[in-house]
Amino acid sequence: MRKLALPLLALLLANSAQAANEFYCCQDPASGRRVCSDTLPEQCRGRAYRILDSGGNIIKEVGAPLSPEQKAEQALENKRRKQLEEAGREQRRRDQALLDTYATPEDIDLAQKKAEADVNTAILAAIGRIDAAQVKRKKLADEAEFYKKKTLPPELDRNLRAIDHEIRLQQELLDLKKKEFDTIKAKYDADRKRYFELTRRPPTAPAVSSPR
Repeated sequence: MRKLALPLLALLLANSAQAANEFYCCQDPASGRRVCSDTLPEQCRGRAYRILDSGGNIIKEVGAPLSPEQKAEQALENKRRKQLEEAGREQRRRDQALLDTYATPEDIDLAQKKAEADVNTAILAAIGRIDAAQVKRKKLADEAEFYKKKTLPPELDRNLRAIDHEIRLQQELLDLKKKEFDTIKAKYDADRKRYFELTRRPPTAPAVSSPR
């Protein structure tokens, strides 16, 4: 234990000697002169000061405490920096996902064509359902001709309302699917541009499918 205590005591003494050779200095606002002491002078409290060694070399500079306005500005700046860092991480994640998805620019073309083909399939299906519903509605409308000046039977009235509702839904779906072509084009154009920026491979311009 004595052997361990001696080095520890020597270290403590060395630290004490080093601390004794440190001086705190700042500008006295009242006199305009520099004041120094081996402890923080009263004139330096709440102000910027320097810690010097015995040779006058600066060991550390301590800034003045921030005002409430400065603290608020610093908090806002920290928030901005954090948001930028998060945006940067998200962009790197997206870029890596892009490179993992597409090995060549042609892969982007193939993905776009498949997406457009899927939309075309959905469009054709919606058109087919609308055509079938229109045929069914015509039959119901022909049947309703017999009740021009009479109240429609409840079942016939319900069927007409239901088929009209189905036609409206399918038409809305059809309109949405047609608009998807613009969304698909914008997405894959953006993918091509970013892929080129990351790889410096010239982007291609594939033929765009047209909705029926």
